[in-house]
Amino acid sequence: MKKIEMKTPLVEIDGDEMTRVMWADIKEILLKPFIDLKTEYYDLGLPYREKTGDKVTVEAAEAIKRLGVGVKCATITPNAQRVEEYNLSQMWKSPNGTIRAALDGTVFRAPILVEGIRPVVSTWKKPITIARHAYGDVYAGVEAYVPEGGRVELALPNGERKVVKELKSGGIIQAMHNTDESISSFARSCFNYALDTKQDLWFATKDTISKTYDHRFKDIFAEIYQNEYKDKFEAAGIEYFYTLIDDAVARVIRSSGGFVWACKNYDGDVMSDMLATAFGSLAMMTSVLVSPDGKYEYEAAHGTVTRHYYRFLKGEATSTNPVATIFAWSGAIRKRAELDGLTGLADFADRLEKATVSTIESGIMTKDLIGLFDKAGVTPAGVNTTEFLNEIAKRL
Repeated sequence: MKKIEMKTPLVEIDGDEMTRVMWADIKEILLKPFIDLKTEYYDLGLPYREKTGDKVTVEAAEAIKRLGVGVKCATITPNAQRVEEYNLSQMWKSPNGTIRAALDGTVFRAPILVEGIRPVVSTWKKPITIARHAYGDVYAGVEAYVPEGGRVELALPNGERKVVKELKSGGIIQAMHNTDESISSFARSCFNYALDTKQDLWFATKDTISKTYDHRFKDIFAEIYQNEYKDKFEAAGIEYFYTLIDDAVARVIRSSGGFVWACKNYDGDVMSDMLATAFGSLAMMTSVLVSPDGKYEYEAAHGTVTRHYYRFLKGEATSTNPVATIFAWSGAIRKRAELDGLTGLADFADRLEKATVSTIESGIMTKDLIGLFDKAGVTPAGVNTTEFLNEIAKRL
């Protein structure tokens, strides 16, 4: 069989633990037999990040800027336990945070819908897409423990000093930042995505409490909407509105879905996990980072599945859900095909997604989905990861 042509390589970013194992299997079982896979490879597994002093993460981000499309495996953001386990010289930063800051992008996450897996929230009939600002806030925060107490101040460029707190004893502090430029890019990405998908856009912060930080987000969104997007939204028959984050949560739970929910960085991290779980599983969530100048990085929205990896190292078969990772590859392949004008490659990406969903709908799935699956006339059967991938391959 002649393989489907690729022209420009994808930036391939490998990762850690069980997702790294699945990554290799997906390439061998679902991709290489069908397409002439071209990638520029970067290993963001923790051992190689340590070996390169994490320079490889920066190189991967620069490659996405150069080639336009990347696909990323799940990676470890080390804590103290991981520093000891992997004998690291330091607690390296989140690779996702580094790449997102370099691209100044917005992360769009949406559930993968499958007939037979119903959302926990019964009113949700359509997907809800989280648009997560991927710059600044706690992910770029500067933190310190002050054991002896004392006055903590912010020194501003104009010479003004603001007292954070007079600590009478030991305590912790954190400083966060964001920029007008990045917030503006975030706003435009959200408005453009809503227009492209013909969906309403909600934006939520807590400006009643954060009267400068969060209020700046609100003001920039409002100004850009009024000056650049209001007429476009009205012509498309869609709506933009702002509300407080706690009000947004209540509205989301009572909604029928079918909209884009824009959130600040950490808010988006938490809410996307909540939505993914409520719609079925973290392993059933698409995730794409979009930069203001049209660069794309597709990834799985979940972690490295450490528990399954330890079982794998013992020689045990695992039933780890690869769907989000498959959709990361299909999304990147489709975008690469779109940019290069390769209809056959785009068609393969569509077929890969349909084959994955139809495999589950036929009753063949990883074991995490069995308890969620309920479809008349179909009895679900749990299989291990390799068996699941081979079943998808049969449908290609």
